Amino acid sequence: MRDSRSAYAFTRPVVNTYLVRERDRRLLRELALVVLVVVCLGGGSLAYTWMHLEVLDTGYRIVDLERRLRDLGQEERRLHLESAYLASPPRIEERAVKELGMRGPEMDQVIFAEELQPPPRPESPEVRN
Repeated sequence: MRDSRSAYAFTRPVVNTYLVRERDRRLLRELALVVLVVVCLGGGSLAYTWMHLEVLDTGYRIVDLERRLRDLGQEERRLHLESAYLASPPRIEERAVKELGMRGPEMDQVIFAEELQPPPRPESPEVRN
């Protein structure tokens, strides 16, 4: 009986221990070019993303600093008003009377500037030749 398989259906073991496959240099160049393009595009994308994030971060910092400047300006105006209020002569007199028990001077205690005599000036010694 004859086998129904054809001659091509049989596999013969290939003895090719001495065969060496050469590297395709063109394929390596193309692969290196593709890798270089991908690295360049990836690096460019990363650089763009980093710069964009820095711009956003800087914008947020500017907004925070402007808000802080506005708040500090309001605080400065408030402190100037409080300082003017606390330094006003009527308020100082009111606190002196209420808290320290002070009172205004009597007329005989007041000394006017016109009544004061200027202190005598020391005379300079004569210049001798």
